[in-house]
Amino acid sequence: MEDIDAIAVLQDPVRRRLYEYVAAQGREVGRNEAAEATGVTRTLAAHHLDRLAEAGLLESGSRRLTGRSGPGAGRPAKVYTRARTERAVSLPARDYRTAAELLAEAAEQAGLDAELCAAARRRGEALRGSAAPCGGLEEAMEMLAARGYEPHLEDAEGTEETAGAAARVVRMRNCPFHAVAERFPPLVCGMNLALLEGLLGADGPVRARMDARPGECCVVLEASKNNGD
Repeated sequence: MEDIDAIAVLQDPVRRRLYEYVAAQGREVGRNEAAEATGVTRTLAAHHLDRLAEAGLLESGSRRLTGRSGPGAGRPAKVYTRARTERAVSLPARDYRTAAELLAEAAEQAGLDAELCAAARRRGEALRGSAAPCGGLEEAMEMLAARGYEPHLEDAEGTEETAGAAARVVRMRNCPFHAVAERFPPLVCGMNLALLEGLLGADGPVRARMDARPGECCVVLEASKNNGD
């Protein structure tokens, strides 16, 4: 019931817009910024942001947004980030997570990493079907967004870019396999990489590689060495 109650909080359209905006930033967001981005007053934004925090969908804290400290720096402002807790609803209840963890544990103990990766690559190829390999980073981002990865562009040094960078990578704020990957990182991250390799297609202009970062997907995408983007 707790997950149902939390998800029900998002029925309010303003609250949902605020949640989606904060979740998409991948960083702390203040009340003023959230209000401006969603076209509501600061007071209304504060009310809904706090409601989202109470429901466990956002995490809240406080810091000075001016970047200054000491006298005259102003009071710390309340900021929000997306909660890492997963929410899922199934009626009647299903426990796919336990099944996934048991299968991962058995595969790891049996040393089936290579077999799992081969199966994941075949699944990625099947999902791509008869389509040609992914044509570029923008196309890859659309594909990943549809699968819940929450992709975003960064330059090679880690500063987020929107367009025009010569050396860009696509990072993903969400791992669809996060719960199982936390317990079996080498196994599940290797599976994830193989799945994306199959989905992108071999010898195309985009390649996937491992580059783990705390709180993000372990895989990044970049232009292939033999192709421009």
